[in-house]
Amino acid sequence: MNTRPRRLQEALQRARLNALALNAGPTLTYLTGLRFHLMERPVVALFTAEGRQAIVLPRLEAPKVAGRTDIQPFFYDENPARWHEAFQDAVEALGLQQARIGVEPERLRVLELRFLEAAAPRATFPSAAQAIAALRAIKDAGGIAAIEHAVHIAQDALAATLQTFRVGMTEKELAAELVAQLLRHGSEPDLPFQPIVSAGPNSANPHAVPTDRPIRAGDLLLMDWGATHRGYFSDLTRMFAIGEVDEELAYIVAIVRQANVAGREAARPGVCAGEVDAAARAVIVSAGYGDYFTHRTGHGLGLDVHERPFIFGGNEDVLQPGMVFTVEPGIYLPGRGGARVEDDVVITDEGARSLSDLPRVLRRLG
Repeated sequence: MNTRPRRLQEALQRARLNALALNAGPTLTYLTGLRFHLMERPVVALFTAEGRQAIVLPRLEAPKVAGRTDIQPFFYDENPARWHEAFQDAVEALGLQQARIGVEPERLRVLELRFLEAAAPRATFPSAAQAIAALRAIKDAGGIAAIEHAVHIAQDALAATLQTFRVGMTEKELAAELVAQLLRHGSEPDLPFQPIVSAGPNSANPHAVPTDRPIRAGDLLLMDWGATHRGYFSDLTRMFAIGEVDEELAYIVAIVRQANVAGREAARPGVCAGEVDAAARAVIVSAGYGDYFTHRTGHGLGLDVHERPFIFGGNEDVLQPGMVFTVEPGIYLPGRGGARVEDDVVITDEGARSLSDLPRVLRRLG
């Protein structure tokens, strides 16, 4: 039974919102199963606290809603001068002319907001970010299974990619091979992000972009990648040594691996997200590298690659069964190299279970 519409109604009522407006994106897909690309033609779905649903969309997208009885479509044609009519019709049909209509501030574009404001000039549009985040933070069995499948795709793709590795490949070449293997092993083409493949000094940048730099003997190699299954994402990071690496670089990989273990062991229901960060960070601080751990320990994972819960110091969000997030402590030595070990975990009734099982030790290549 799909409980998401009922849970949305309850969330809107708690937030004292009359309705929710969503444009194309993960939350719209989460609630309806419909997928649209952001484009010059607006798509906006409206959900009321009483359970009624409507969607404004271009007529060319009509096949996507054909046969749906749960959501009322309002189509517009190609002339932009008349698009506002569909918005007005939808607002009037749902009685939202003076409503409190929640929006996603990080998603809703000015384009869609202006159409909504014109259709309901006496309405207000407060943020519904917290209500939506709470709704999506706890995954059902299907969501967890999809993420775990995306993890397996990612792990298999990496194994195939490493078989093609040779010293002297550029970061870009290795990243391109990884993308190809992700698709070959079953990932949907909308990847969570373009893989990070960074070697040598470049690995000291947590969000490095692959370059034309050849991967050389003595480099520390960081690979951060993920796959997509049924719209859900995975996100992993593993470390590799190209031949013999500097002793301190190998040491920071070992410290990061210990921090990863500490973070995963701290995760369980009833614990605050900040406690997971504290457990992982304490390992790195005690080793003397606290100043070189420059980001949070992790982030929620689902239809967005970064969503609630966020695993940072002081975050008092309480972990609950069904929450899925990354544990990815890191150490980054400017000009020399960096290390990160990342796993995807799900909170269970008893504790936490890692969805990823690739070896976390520093693996030698070349």
